[in-house]
Amino acid sequence: MKSIGIALGGGGVRGLAHVLAIEVFDEFGIVPKAIAGTSIGSLIGALYASGRSGREIREGVREHIILKEDRFQELRRKRRTLFQWLKFFRPAPTHGAILSPDGFLHYLLDQLAVETFEELKIPFYAVATDYDARERVIFEQGPLLPALKASMAIPGVFEPVMHEGRVLVDGGVVENLPHPVIAGKCDAVIAIDVIPSAVPGNGEPPKMIDSLLGTFDTMTERATKEAVENCPPAIYLRTNPKGIRILDFDRIEEVYDQAAPAMDELRRKLELLLDRGSEGSDS
Repeated sequence: MKSIGIALGGGGVRGLAHVLAIEVFDEFGIVPKAIAGTSIGSLIGALYASGRSGREIREGVREHIILKEDRFQELRRKRRTLFQWLKFFRPAPTHGAILSPDGFLHYLLDQLAVETFEELKIPFYAVATDYDARERVIFEQGPLLPALKASMAIPGVFEPVMHEGRVLVDGGVVENLPHPVIAGKCDAVIAIDVIPSAVPGNGEPPKMIDSLLGTFDTMTERATKEAVENCPPAIYLRTNPKGIRILDFDRIEEVYDQAAPAMDELRRKLELLLDRGSEGSDS
């Protein structure tokens, strides 16, 4: 069987579609040789690399959101973990950002029971951006916390990360879909893109936060298109969510619903890829 690498792109809450993709990989018995992630893809990637199954990751997410069908008893049971989840949205202490993810990331690492890349079960690469040098930064060893925090530091939304004398921001600035990072480390790379396609506007100017995040989507979409053309993965899957913004964490069930058809496409492409053995690729 081919050795498989998995690349998980950034896109805020829309990146929870990666959980469905991991469930499909589990169905096929795929254990990746390497995992790369950018932004939300780095968070899901770290969970995956720790040995969590897609189902376990989905159940973990469910513990940290309020669902419409939750009864009062369920809400009471979730109270403690919901408090930790809400820390994800606390105001940033600096003027250069709106939110700080510190509380959530510390909680995530506590749940993982790991602190370093070396403790993960699968080689994992988190992508961030050196703000001043305008170049890709790849984390693959050492502490997980600064790597994950930097990888998801969307400019203007989350705090930049000072690390080893560099100012680091979201990896999506230079490489939102990080499949090139692991292209030479396995026989075939599967890249999951969760950025939506452009849609017609309503003729009205967007609000400030929508303008900021929409511009980030535009930038990452164009960069990803170029990256896929220059370094085609064996499988490129785009979930193409509609009407869901980066920070719409109250719409996780919609993310899953919209991504479901793409998972059927992923199954078809995996069947072709794995049936071919070591010959050819499917993109």
